[in-house]
Amino acid sequence: MIIILMGVSGSGKTAIGTRLAETLGWSFFDADDFHSASNIEKMRRGMPLTEQDRQPWLLTLRERVAQWLDEDLEVVLACSALKASYREQLLVDPSRVRLVYLKGSYALIQKRLIQRPRHFMPEELLASQFDTLEEPHGVFTVDIALRPREIVQRIRKELHV
Repeated sequence: MIIILMGVSGSGKTAIGTRLAETLGWSFFDADDFHSASNIEKMRRGMPLTEQDRQPWLLTLRERVAQWLDEDLEVVLACSALKASYREQLLVDPSRVRLVYLKGSYALIQKRLIQRPRHFMPEELLASQFDTLEEPHGVFTVDIALRPREIVQRIRKELHV
């Protein structure tokens, strides 16, 4: 199984993902690590990515998900996957790839972004993240105001892992 933790920047995908993977004994990957240097630099300068910027990144992620499934690896992937079309690309095998939406208020996420100044995604881009976000339907959704340990427990219970 592959669990994709999705949500806007600052929703806790990496923090929850690493904790979840650790408790399961699974591998953890952050989709941000698959961005090109030019995409990272663009975001660092406060410029939102275009669809053209995102497509090679999404293709790479789709290929990796397919590879992990072929190799029967159990993986937690932190990936914004803000649009339905992005999520469709990543759901290589819906029976083995599960989405979890880490949902939070703008104010809470903004506060978190301000507290992590070394990340390449500046707080100024949060509005563009929320503008781009197409909230998913039919996926497990967790309120990120909960404690990390409780979020991990809820995900494990919902997905039976």
